[in-house]
Amino acid sequence: MDRNQTGPYGGITSGGHSSLDYNSYLMVEQLKNLQVCQSEPAHHDEPLFIIIHQTYELWFKLIIHELDLVVELMAKDQVRTATHFMRRAVAIMRLLVQQIHILETMSPVDFLGFRHKLNPASGFQSSQFREIEFMAGLKEERMLMHFKTDSVAFAELTKRFEAPSLKDCFYALLRQHGFKLTMPPSGEEDEEGKYAEARVLELCRLYQEDQLGELHDLAETLIDIDELIALWRTHHVTVVKRIIGFKRGTGGSEGVAYRRSTLVKRCFQDLWSVRTALT
Repeated sequence: MDRNQTGPYGGITSGGHSSLDYNSYLMVEQLKNLQVCQSEPAHHDEPLFIIIHQTYELWFKLIIHELDLVVELMAKDQVRTATHFMRRAVAIMRLLVQQIHILETMSPVDFLGFRHKLNPASGFQSSQFREIEFMAGLKEERMLMHFKTDSVAFAELTKRFEAPSLKDCFYALLRQHGFKLTMPPSGEEDEEGKYAEARVLELCRLYQEDQLGELHDLAETLIDIDELIALWRTHHVTVVKRIIGFKRGTGGSEGVAYRRSTLVKRCFQDLWSVRTALT
């Protein structure tokens, strides 16, 4: 048997010991070849556009990875550890808010140099961002229809749509700690009704009772991620408007008009309403 074999990441093993190095572990050469321009000849700014969005998708993957763990930890009543990993997700989301502004270095004329090659693709089709929204609690069933032709994305999104959200899991955790949080009957809206008002008054305890400090800290990370998702949308609207104005987005999406309509959405509306109740 040959003692020198190719390792799992392209390194050479000798006597069972891997000669793993940075490039092979991270598959750098493969990574560098994933940017395939559609324009011919390749427009100078198309690699920028591709890399920005590929990087987003990698960060989205990691956020989903962290939020899955947070859900598990909340189910086990491991509040402090759940807060730690929520803070990591928040840090990543904060980075994404800053990263989007790199696109502002691309002028409208530069984007027009390859935009026609992007149809029918659109950022609206990012299934991982929809996963994050669903996980946070922003679930719109009509969004599933946009992924009908992508069986893998549709299956994953359907699973996320049907699974308990971060908000559901957080409320279940609070109930374990004696909070009385009543949701309206299935199918009934009650964002500002009697159920919501009662929940908000109960949630005020997080900010009034010192012994609930760990739960308070976890609640604040949920507000953080909610705020950053909204901030990312706001910055996205500004960047899109700066590059394409009010035209329809690639793939037929509604561009600025649609993105503006999403700015008022909140994942944890009760926690935002607590601010009003306390003041």
